Amino acid sequence: MDHDSPPPNEPFTSDPGTDPDRDGGDPDSAGSGGPEQGGTGFGEPAGDTTDAPTGDTADGPERGSAASGDSGRGASGGGGADAGSGDPADGSDPGEPGEPGEPDSGEHPLALRLEQLILGAPRRYTPFQAARTAGVSMDLAARFWRAMGFADIGQARALTEADVLALRRLAGLVEAGLLSESMAIQVARSTGQTTARLADWQTDSFLEGLTEPPEPGMTRAEVAYPLVELLLPELEEFLIYVWRRQVAAATSRVVQSDDEEAVDRRLAVGFADLVGFTRLTRRLEEEELGELVEAFETTAADQVAAYGGRLIKTLGDEVLYVADDPGTAAEIGIRLIETMTGDQTMPALRVGMAFGTVTTRMGDVFGTTVNLASRLTSIAPRDAVLVDGDFAVALGEAGEAPVSEADVDASSTEKYRFALQPMWRRPVRGLGVVEPWLLTRRP
Repeated sequence: MDHDSPPPNEPFTSDPGTDPDRDGGDPDSAGSGGPEQGGTGFGEPAGDTTDAPTGDTADGPERGSAASGDSGRGASGGGGADAGSGDPADGSDPGEPGEPGEPDSGEHPLALRLEQLILGAPRRYTPFQAARTAGVSMDLAARFWRAMGFADIGQARALTEADVLALRRLAGLVEAGLLSESMAIQVARSTGQTTARLADWQTDSFLEGLTEPPEPGMTRAEVAYPLVELLLPELEEFLIYVWRRQVAAATSRVVQSDDEEAVDRRLAVGFADLVGFTRLTRRLEEEELGELVEAFETTAADQVAAYGGRLIKTLGDEVLYVADDPGTAAEIGIRLIETMTGDQTMPALRVGMAFGTVTTRMGDVFGTTVNLASRLTSIAPRDAVLVDGDFAVALGEAGEAPVSEADVDASSTEKYRFALQPMWRRPVRGLGVVEPWLLTRRP
């Protein structure tokens, strides 16, 4: 994940219970912290979590220097200067950021070098020190970190200046009234979840592909360092470019929609599902299965983007996409079937689509329309597209397909792109009785 802190899914090896910053406080004031004592899980005490620098809270050196003031202690969480009666024997202030230290003996030196290269700074702060230096309560800092996907690390000295700056920026948006606290948490969570998958994806793809085989006499890990050094700045700029493009497209859609459609809006929702995938998992080797899934996801993503839809997520053997209108979704669904049918290396595909009100939240879609599209996919024949009644009616109203014999007789069929055939009504779990329509392309 593109984090300013240590890897989110890899707990630190440092034992927070042996860290001097946790042991330096008065044990009677708040305890040693940690989840079992009711703290935040980052080794922060269960007591007052609102300690902040007593000095100037503006961005800059003043805020950083305030961390060594008398407003609190990293171990006790108490208020004044007298809270430091349990300072470590070496006389250091548990609330004072330390100098970059020697790596823990249990950590690979090359891994630490890579971490410092990627983060751009050495480890310096414990979580409590980082929160205090940023002028953010430990409680809020812990919620931000968890939302971003960072593992609880007790009070290990594992954070950098970039972590402090990120806290300060996010909390600053809340203080300025630009974001509510809950919205800031959502921003942290959506960014963390999205970039976690991106980081795993890129690491697996680039390092596996570009460092195989290793140079003579070098391990793959040793080859990785210069590779990351070269790729990191380029990929960072590319990430920002793509993100800005996506934000521009998303805001354009919002501006062009009605205010009441900002969250709940009418969309065409489609699922495309590989037939017999469970059997394939038992028959194929893991590498072959991975290649098949990658080929399917790539094909689906290309078709959805090329014809004006938006890929919401991929689920291995299934993809979920949306489009602003049924005509666009219908073209995507049929193109997916046509493309996959022409590829003899791929299994059969089935598609289900529905049209109606959809709730959009954090890049995902929810609601009855989404559930109906999923159910239609599960009952669709091989290499076929099923749609619901509202989808069929909307296609007819748009002049994309005839929905009755009268429509066919009234004018030439050449104006229609698609054909619709009603299927037998049938009960669908959780949604009652529905009438699916078989969607095909007109010759």
